[in-house]
Parts: sequence; structure tokens; C-alpha cells
Amino acid sequence: MIEHLHIENYALIREADVSFGQGFTAITGETGAGKSILLGALGLVIGQRADSRTLLDPTRKCVVEAQFDITNLELSHFFEENDIDYDDHLLMRREVLPSAKSRAFINDTPATLPLMKNLAQRLIDIHSQHETLTLGDKSFQTLLLDTFNDGNKIRATYQSAYKKYTELKLFLENLTASDAQNKRDLDYNRFLYDELCNAGLYDGEQESLEKESELMDHTEVIKQTLSAISAECVDDDDSVVARLNMAKTQLSRIVHYHPDISDLNTRLDSCTIELNDIFATIADINEGLIFSLDRQAYVTDRLDTIYRLQKKHNVSSVAELIDILHKLEAAIQAADNMDEQIRQAMESVDAAYSDVQQCAERLTSLRRKSASFIEQQIIPTFKKLGMKDARLSIMINPAKEYGPLGGDQISFLFNANCGGEPRDIEKVASGGELSRLMLAIKSLVSQQTLLPTIIFDEIDTGVSGDIAVHVANILQSMASNMQVIAITHLPQIAAKASSQLKVYKRTDVGSLSIPQTESHIKLLTLDERVREIAIMLSSEPPTNSALQTARELMSLAV
Repeated sequence: MIEHLHIENYALIREADVSFGQGFTAITGETGAGKSILLGALGLVIGQRADSRTLLDPTRKCVVEAQFDITNLELSHFFEENDIDYDDHLLMRREVLPSAKSRAFINDTPATLPLMKNLAQRLIDIHSQHETLTLGDKSFQTLLLDTFNDGNKIRATYQSAYKKYTELKLFLENLTASDAQNKRDLDYNRFLYDELCNAGLYDGEQESLEKESELMDHTEVIKQTLSAISAECVDDDDSVVARLNMAKTQLSRIVHYHPDISDLNTRLDSCTIELNDIFATIADINEGLIFSLDRQAYVTDRLDTIYRLQKKHNVSSVAELIDILHKLEAAIQAADNMDEQIRQAMESVDAAYSDVQQCAERLTSLRRKSASFIEQQIIPTFKKLGMKDARLSIMINPAKEYGPLGGDQISFLFNANCGGEPRDIEKVASGGELSRLMLAIKSLVSQQTLLPTIIFDEIDTGVSGDIAVHVANILQSMASNMQVIAITHLPQIAAKASSQLKVYKRTDVGSLSIPQTESHIKLLTLDERVREIAIMLSSEPPTNSALQTARELMSLAV
């Protein structure tokens, strides 16, 4: 159960501390005082979206912290799984910064909003005013049936099977689409593959051929140049080699007359040897250069083939062409093997569909039992709420196909009067009837769930007089095994509560001498409750008869 709620800088609340006790707590106050602001603040700590526009002072952060007693809820495993310290008195805190960013904490450990929402779903059920309209929503009706007879567990099993089925089905559809595309591309891919195969490409070939082509293009000028060098440096009588030999002969005659001439003679020998080697290499190169028109035609044709394939496949190297060749080979093999993959995928889809079907059938069986139970058990509550002739019929028919919630098409049919055929709730039920119907359903659900707290936001809409007393009795009865908090404008309901909180507005002059309206919350004493209920019965100030009636209502609630 929720024990305490601390609010700072939220909507019209500058700062408030609210304590809640066991049993039934009523929250009252005039229209617009800010009763629903409490629910908005509490919504932050149970994972709802934050909005910086709700900050009273836009320059300061908003803080909402709720303390829950979770002593007997067996939630220790949840904290272990999420690496959060466990404490019987759970603290859930939400901070909203002026930048609109928010932070969440569970027992002072940073937490994600999905984690906070997951935990809150085990602690509290908030019935807001607009939720009554969801009675006509098919998904809500389906989930409501699953609250009974372990339907939630079976639905979880079904949804796991359904998720697997949809994933496998999507995989099969993509596989089939790929197969169709592959078959359309297969002939063309085979042509491209054969063309690249027949080309006989190998890595480095292009560079080698380009060098050879360049050499052949310049063979004539190379030979001419090398021949000219040989003629001028070797063959002529006045060539470089001849002159060096003559110099060497002359030095040898005077080598004995000067010590440095011997060294010069040795160096000249070395130069002569090196030059003779250079000129011999020139001669070898010149002799080895043989121009072949056939070879030139081959190289040109080969390079043309490579360039054409590169342009065709929009690449710039032979290595990339070889990579494309491997990919084409893989695509052709995949196309050849696709039939077997599709066969295996179809078998998996069929098996998964069978699991979905079995789970759906179990779910349908449980929902039929739940429907029968609700139809029977809700009648006494209808009578207490002044709808003695009302009947609720729950129709469960097969849907056209399985969906996330099963294979059922569920309709809640309602008739508030004697005679006539029940029709869809949203078409025949008035606002007051919807509120009473939702309360009747919630009272049944509260007997099935282990949620420690339920909060009603004006569940008494559209009711008054004796019906209000019956609504109060139901809320009081629900509070015997859970914590019930109700925002109400009816004195009959407030009088039945174990405790009462009053929300009121007050306008004060702020620090900048600007009037500012703020909401405040107060736990009423017994005398204050009598006065507040009397005001709800009459006016401000309350009449003596209203005070007496309030005391009588309070005494009846004991």
C-alpha cells in the first residue's frame, strides 16, 4: 500500500506531504481545487510521461516521491533481477528538470521508466475518469477477462508463441520474396558469372599488363636511344671507353713517380669496370627488346576486356571484379538452395502456428469461464447500485485471424432495463451507468488480484442519493482487503471513508508581490470531517441540519 506521497513544485502544489492509511481514504474539495493533481503527481512515480509545463516554478525542478509498504508482496525477486536493494518500505522518486528531462529512482537507485512502470503495475491500480470510456474498448474487455482464472499467465504464454510465429512468418515472407527476386535475377547472374569466369582474371594482372603495354608503346624510342649510347660511348674510336683506356695506359707509365697516382690508377680501373658493365647491360637490354605485333594485340585486347568489365560493374580494380565474381557465385548457390530453406521455414511456421492455436484455444476456454463468472457475480452488485434489471452479456466469437491478444472477438453487451436485447456498452450505457458498471467490475477484479492499492478518480460520476450510499458501501467493502483511495464529490462516499483528505486552493502574495494561487492538502480531524461533509451537503457555512446529517452519515459509516 502507499504510505506517503511527497510533492514539490508540481502544477499548483509548491510543496505537500500526504500520508495514507489502510482501508478507505476519501479525497474531497471543491471543483478545480486540485484533487486530480494528486493523481498527476502520483502518475509521475509510476512511469507516466513528464512535461516541464507542469512545473509551478519553471526555474526549479519538480520532485515527487512515493513510499509503499511492500512487506507481504513477495517482490524480492524483482529487486534481485534488476540489481536494486530491497526494502520493505519502497521509495519511488521522479524528478522533472526545467529542461524537460526527467530522472527516476527506485530506492535511490537510478531506474528506467519502463522498469518503474513494471514495478508500479504490481503495486497500484489508478482508475481515472476517462478510463470508464474504455469499457467499450475491445482490448480492455479482453484484458479484463484475463484477470480471472489465471488468464494473464496463459495470455503471456500465448503472446510468446504468437511473437515467435509472427517472426517466423515474416522470415518466411522475406525468404519467399528473396527467392522470387533471385529467380528473376538468376539467368542474368549466371551470364555475369560466366563472363567473369571466362575472363580468367587474377589479382595484379592489370598492373602487369599496363606496364607491358607502356613498354611496347615506347620500344622503338628505347632501342634508338640505347643504340646511340652504345655507338657514342663504346663503338667509336674516340668513345668514352677508348679515352679511358688511353688515360689508364698513360697513368701506368708514371705510377712509380708519385704516391697518389697509384690510387688514381686504381680508381680509374674501377670506373672502367663499372662503365663496361653499364654498357654491357645497355647492349643486353637493347638486344632483348623484341617488338611483337601479336603480343601487343594480345595485351591491348586483354586490357580492353578488363576496362570493359570494370566499367560494366562500376569498379576500378581486378580485385573488385574477383570479389563480384565470388558474390555472384554465392547468389547462384543461394538461389539453388533456396527451395530447401523455404521448405524448412514453412515447417517452422506451421509448428509455431500449431502452438499459437493450442494456446489460443486454452485462452478462449478460460475467457468463457471468466465471462460466465462475471455475468453471474456482477448481478448482485448491479442491484446494490440501483440497476436491479441490468444485465451484462459477454459474447466471445472466433476472430478472423489470431492477433496479439488471441483469437477471440469479444463484445460486452449491456441492457439496463427489463426486456429488450443487450447491445454494445458504448451504444446504450449512460455516463452514470458506465461509472457504476466500471465500479462493479473493479469490485470483482479486486477480489482476483493481489494489487494492494486501487485509486478511483470520481467513480461516482452521474450517481446521487441512495445509489451514492451503495457506491460508498462497495468501496468500503473493497477496502476490507486492500487500500482504497477515492476522489469524490459526494458526501455519502466521503462519510464512509476511514480517513479524509481535503484539497483546497489559496491565493497568497509571492516574493515578487504577485498574487499566486496554490493547492494545499490537509488530513482532516473528526470534527473537520463533519464540517466538510456538511458543506458538501449544503453550503459554506454549513447549516445546523447539514451538520447533524453529516454526523449521522459518519455514525452509519462506523
